[in-house]
Amino acid sequence: MPWALAGLAALASLVVALGATAAPMKNERISLVTDVGRLNDRSFNQLAYQGLLRAERVLEIRKQVYESRSPADYTPNLTAGARTNSALTIAVGFLLAEDLNRVAKQFPQRNFAIIDYPTEALADKPQNVRGLLFKSEQAGCLVAHAAIKQLAREKKRPILSAVGGIKIPSVDAFIAGYRYCARRANRRATVLIGYSQSFTDSAKCKEVALGHISRGANAVFQVAGGCGLGALSAAKQKRKWGIGVDADQGYLGPHMLTSAVKRVDQSVYASIQAVQNGTFRGGTNATFSLANNGVGYGRISTRLSRRVRADLTLQLRGLRQAIISGRVKVPAKL
Repeated sequence: MPWALAGLAALASLVVALGATAAPMKNERISLVTDVGRLNDRSFNQLAYQGLLRAERVLEIRKQVYESRSPADYTPNLTAGARTNSALTIAVGFLLAEDLNRVAKQFPQRNFAIIDYPTEALADKPQNVRGLLFKSEQAGCLVAHAAIKQLAREKKRPILSAVGGIKIPSVDAFIAGYRYCARRANRRATVLIGYSQSFTDSAKCKEVALGHISRGANAVFQVAGGCGLGALSAAKQKRKWGIGVDADQGYLGPHMLTSAVKRVDQSVYASIQAVQNGTFRGGTNATFSLANNGVGYGRISTRLSRRVRADLTLQLRGLRQAIISGRVKVPAKL
């Protein structure tokens, strides 16, 4: 589609526009440090890993992966990446920011990137760190619109659930867009918001979701990584719509209406490519949005008829263009 091609072109321009450092040769080490969700979260960390695997295959880098079992692992893992002379060490997520700030200062000649954290918010503002940011609120907006319109077709009450993991800006951005566009689609819409305080314990997310369903929620949006699989399980159990996050989680079954997609894999790949091309520059942020195809929505459930899916897709395309043009301004804060 034309907008997809335009998005890819914009991403390419984003990479080229960054400043330059010495370009490494092929076979350079690239390190990835997960948060406590680890690689099997089927969401955020797994997407980052997919970007690393693509770079290994296409750019011929040598990958190193450090899985963090607890927050105490963040500093040792980031340090290990730097000490093995990685051309780039990538911190997967907001929770690693404090540790990354400290390690980046200790290794000023090494490049680092962090997902979902702006460089200017790092305490010491190290100039060898690139922030990888996402307009997640835009993706949250699209899936809320889809949910409200589908519930209207089913003549069900417009009550939605949002199950967050830990209350941090990258989680709240998804939920802020979700709530705003639910109300935009139907002034009577209600969005129930709860936090599990975990990105790993699926039982906690399931408990939050079941509480929302008992209060009338007809669709459950998870923003909690691996923990959120429990929320989607609750939706399936209670015959409600599920809405995935980060990755396209439609593989979980036809109860998945769609997913709010954040292309973490593309941000990882683009950063590695920038290092390899000699165009990586720290002290800056790269932002991924609808305009450059960095966020979006996943497949729409095959439980819906072809006609309904086509109609919903048409609506979402129109809303997408309205957001890109600025006619619809989606808030990133609750």
